[in-house]
Amino acid sequence: MTQRATGIISHWHAHIYYDPEDRAAAAALREALEKSFTVRMGRWHDAPIGPHPQAMYQLAFDAPVFGGIVPWLALNRDGLTVLIHPDTGDARADHTHHAIWLGEKLPLNLDALD
Repeated sequence: MTQRATGIISHWHAHIYYDPEDRAAAAALREALEKSFTVRMGRWHDAPIGPHPQAMYQLAFDAPVFGGIVPWLALNRDGLTVLIHPDTGDARADHTHHAIWLGEKLPLNLDALD
């Protein structure tokens, strides 16, 4: 196995998925994330977009925040599904081989990543 240096990760993304009836929980989680961590919040997408099969918003964070934010999300996601992946410049690998799921693993539209 060829090992890859983690220095190729420029930052991380977390996609918070929600159903329309869970939007309030997603909003509360978003507010708590913004108050607790240094993150860059993406827009709300109330319908599937790109490879994402349901409504979601994204947050981006730098590598030093990973050790705090991922355990926090694991314990505070309030039942929401979260996809966490690095940004290495290879979107397909980042969303599949390098992905970490909290909650249900959702089927992604990988054709959108080509």
